[in-house]
Amino acid sequence: MDTRTSETRLRIERVRDALISQGLHAVLVPSSDPHLSEYLPGRWQGREWLSGFTGSVGSLVVTRDRAALFADSRYWAQAEAQLAGSGIVLEKMNSGASTQYIDWIAKELQPGQVLAVDGQVLGLSLANALRAGLGRNGVTLRTDVDLLQSAWDDRPDLPADAVYEHLPPQAAVSRADKLARVRAAMATVGATHHLVSTVDDVAWLLNLRGADVECNPVFIAHLLLDTTDGKLFIGDGKVPADVAARLAADGVQLAPYPQAAEALAALPTSGALLIDPRRVTLGLREAVPAGVKVVEQINPSTLLKSRKTPAEAVFIRDVMAEDGAAMCEFYAEFEASLARGERWSELDIDIRLSAQRKKRQGFVGLSFSTIAGWMANGALPHYRATPESFAHIEGNGLLLIDSGGQYLGGTTDITRVWPIGTVSAAQKRDYTLVLKGTLALSRTRFPRGTLSPMLDAIARAPLWEHGLDYGHGTGHGVGYFLNVHEGPQSISKAIAEPAMAMEPGMITSIEPGLYRPGLWGVRIENLVLNVAIDTPEKNAFGEMLAFETLTLCPIATSCIDLSLMRADEIAWLNDYHATVRKRLQPLVNGAALAWLLARTEPVSA
Repeated sequence: MDTRTSETRLRIERVRDALISQGLHAVLVPSSDPHLSEYLPGRWQGREWLSGFTGSVGSLVVTRDRAALFADSRYWAQAEAQLAGSGIVLEKMNSGASTQYIDWIAKELQPGQVLAVDGQVLGLSLANALRAGLGRNGVTLRTDVDLLQSAWDDRPDLPADAVYEHLPPQAAVSRADKLARVRAAMATVGATHHLVSTVDDVAWLLNLRGADVECNPVFIAHLLLDTTDGKLFIGDGKVPADVAARLAADGVQLAPYPQAAEALAALPTSGALLIDPRRVTLGLREAVPAGVKVVEQINPSTLLKSRKTPAEAVFIRDVMAEDGAAMCEFYAEFEASLARGERWSELDIDIRLSAQRKKRQGFVGLSFSTIAGWMANGALPHYRATPESFAHIEGNGLLLIDSGGQYLGGTTDITRVWPIGTVSAAQKRDYTLVLKGTLALSRTRFPRGTLSPMLDAIARAPLWEHGLDYGHGTGHGVGYFLNVHEGPQSISKAIAEPAMAMEPGMITSIEPGLYRPGLWGVRIENLVLNVAIDTPEKNAFGEMLAFETLTLCPIATSCIDLSLMRADEIAWLNDYHATVRKRLQPLVNGAALAWLLARTEPVSA
C-alpha cells in the first residue's frame, strides 16, 4: 500500500470516528464551497483531501462501513486509478448533474439513521432534493455540522490575496450601470433586497477581479443589495483603500466575510429577498427570518453577464487573435523541435505553450490547467499530466491539447488534435467524424430564444450515424475575463430550462469528441458568439441567430479523411482558414508565420 493510499484510509477512519462520536451514520462531502463554485479554494477541497480523487466534479459518501465516490464518465478512468487501494468504491453516474447518490444513501441507511452534510456548502436546491429523497425512507438530514473541521488538522485558511479593479477600456460597462440594471430586475419582482453569492456574479457586477481560485480571476465574497446600497462581505485587508473608496462612491460598503448570515438575519420582515435557489446555500437561506418574503429565481446578473456587449465583443475578438498567435508560435516551435529529434513530454507542452501565452498583450493567466494528452491519455477528457504521471511524445499517433488563457479583454478555451508521425485510417476516421460535428453546429442557424440543449444533437449526429457518441456536453458558456465555464446556457443533454434560452452576445464552446479508452481521443473545440442575422422571413418567423466562430487557430487538415467530407463542409473549413490566416498573419513572423501559412492552405476532396 503506497503512502497516498494509506493516508486516504487514515482520513476516512478519522471521519468515521467523528460520525460515531456525534451519533451520525453517514456524511456527504460534495464538491462545493459556500458559493457553490465549480473550482474550489483549498479550504473547501474536502472531497479531494478525503478521497484522493482530484477531478473537479464528484461527490463522496462515507458511512460507518462503506465509502463511495460518485463521478460521471469524464472521470471514470481517473477515479479508478486514484481510488485504487483506498477502500472507496467508484459509483459511475450517467452525467455530472446526476444525483443518484441520493438513492444510494437511501438504500444504505435505515429509517431513523442520520446523514450529515455541511449546510454552509450545500446548495439550496440540492438540500430540497436530499430531504425529499431521504424523507421517503425515514432518514434524517443534519446540516449544522462540518465533520471535516475536526478531522482535517491542516485545513487551509481562507485565501488572502487582494482584489483589483477590472478597468476601462476592457471593462466596457461601469459598475454603476450594472448595479442599476440588477436593481431594475429586482424591482420587476418586487424585491427590496438581493443576495449574490456566486463569486463570478459578484466579480462581474462590481467590476472587480481576484486570485482566490486557480485559473479563475474571482475572489471569495457575498454581496447583499438593497434598492440603493450594498454590502460586500469579504476578508479583511483584501480590498485596497483606493478601491474601497470607489466602491463606496457607488454605494457599496465593506463588511467582514463571516457576517453575511448575520446581515440576512437582520433583514426587516417587511422586506422581500431575491435569491437564486441554485446559487445560494442552505446555510444562508436558513439565516433569513421567517417573516421575510423570499423570491426565488435566477440571479439577474447571471443572465446579464452571459450577454456580452458589442464593445466587449470587440475586445474578445482581439484576444482571440492574440491567443491564436501564441498557438502558432508554440506549434511552430514544437514541430521544428520534433523534426530535430528532440524529445518532448506532456509536461513540456504545458510549460512551453503557457510561456508563449505569457508574451501576448493583456495576458493575465491560464483559464484552466492545460490538458496535453498523448494517445491513450487523450482519451481521458479531463486528463492532466503531473510530475508523477505523464507520457512522452514518441512514435505515431494523435496529440490532444486543450488549453486557454485569461486576458483583460476576454477568456479563451481551445482544443486541437495534431497528428504525430503517421496516423492510421481509423484515427483519421474518428478525427473527421468529430470535425464534422464541430462544423455542423458551427454552421447552424436557429431562432432567438432557442433553448441551448436543443442544439446538442446537431453536433452528435455525424457520430450517431456511425453508432458513436461522447459522454460530456457539447458546449458551455464562457465568461468575459471570468470563469471559463459560465451559465446559464449549456449545449448538452441537460433538461432544457427557460434560463437556457440563446440570446445575442452569448459566448459558448462547441467541442464534440470521441474517445477510445486505452488508445486515443479526439476533441475539436472553438468558441462561438451568438449574433443576430437578417432573413427574408424575419417578420413572419422572428429573429434568427447564427454562430460567429471566435477562435483563431488552424485545424489539422492532414488528419482529415476527405472522402467523408461534403463539398460544403470543405468550403466552410477553407473559409475559416482564410479568416485565420488574415487575422493572425500581422501578429506572427518567421517560423510561426511559415507554420501558419502552411497550415491554412485550402484543401479539396
